[in-house]
Amino acid sequence: MKNFQKPPFKQNAIALGFTFGVHVLAVVGLLYLGMSTPPKPPEQIKTILIKPQDLQPTPREETEFSETAHENIAPEITQTAEPSVEPTPVIPVAPPKTNTTEQQAARLAQEKAKADTAAKAQADAKAKAQADATAKAKAQADAAAKAKAQADAATKAQAQADAAAKAKAQANAAAKAKTQANAAAKAKAQADATAKAKAQADAAAKAKTQANAAAKAKAQADATAKAKAQADAAAKAKAQADAAAKAKAQADAAATAKAQADAAAKAKAQADAAAKAKAQADAAAKAKTAAKAQADADAKERAEAEAKASAAKKAAEEAANKKAEAKRIASTAKRDFENKVKRAWNPPASASGQKASARVTLSESGAVLSVVVNSSDPDMKASVEAAVRAAAPYPMPSDPDARREARTFTSSFTAQ
Repeated sequence: MKNFQKPPFKQNAIALGFTFGVHVLAVVGLLYLGMSTPPKPPEQIKTILIKPQDLQPTPREETEFSETAHENIAPEITQTAEPSVEPTPVIPVAPPKTNTTEQQAARLAQEKAKADTAAKAQADAKAKAQADATAKAKAQADAAAKAKAQADAATKAQAQADAAAKAKAQANAAAKAKTQANAAAKAKAQADATAKAKAQADAAAKAKTQANAAAKAKAQADATAKAKAQADAAAKAKAQADAAAKAKAQADAAATAKAQADAAAKAKAQADAAAKAKAQADAAAKAKTAAKAQADADAKERAEAEAKASAAKKAAEEAANKKAEAKRIASTAKRDFENKVKRAWNPPASASGQKASARVTLSESGAVLSVVVNSSDPDMKASVEAAVRAAAPYPMPSDPDARREARTFTSSFTAQ
């Protein structure tokens, strides 16, 4: 039986191509609608209500001139645009009030205003006529501009309506194409499903026939096998019974031997465990004793090291303190030596302003061993050396380190 179903990869390629085309059309339509200018919303129409009292006609002024304003000014006005004919607005008229007193008061006010403005109207007639003509010309120009703006708005609205209609037509075309594509896909899917169902039915019938034949052959084979199995089972049962009896006898003998061996092994294991436990206890006690001895030795060694370090630190501190104290004592002694020499010094009169420095070396008892004087003036040099020797012996410190430090000092001299 032939299989008229298309290969899966061809069906997938057709479906993917169709889906891609529909998406492209949808994206193009959306882009067109998004980039087009939206239509301008209609302008709001305002309705103005006017009271009847506001529409009262202006009384005509009686003047000494026979000409009217429009007859006098009209020839001077040149019309530049066609007048626009606008529909007369429908003005809602409220029913007049029946209050006679208010009407009489209004009429008296009008008559009074007429009397008051009669004199002024004669002087302002010509100016008013000119103003009326200018206003009329301006009104005509405004009407022309308004007509042009309305024409432009109508043109723009028409263009927007055309663009919207075009976009709507494109969207409708895309929707129609999508509907047709969906219908074609649905028809194809139904045809494929019908072919697949027929193929499955044929395959099922063939499989059923084969299954029946196989079942019959299997039943025969099962009967033969069952008879052979029963014979084999009887022989096997007899052999198993014999083997079981023999195995039971062997198992009984093995169990007796195993029980004896297990008892001997258990006794040996207990003895070994006891010996091992004793050896471990002895080893643990020995290790504990050795660890304690090692810990005591380490602690003793650490304590001795700390004691030595503390003693060394203390000795170093004491030595440093002693050295500092010796330097302080020696410095004080040197200052006393310099003062004693300067008290014994008699500078020569001719050496005014001269300077000298002396380096003196003393013995352990304070006697002068050597004097080295640096000066350019011989008299200054001799006087300083004489003063150093005259001040001897110098009182030396009792501390050996301080005395050793104070045996050499240097002093400076300046003759006044």
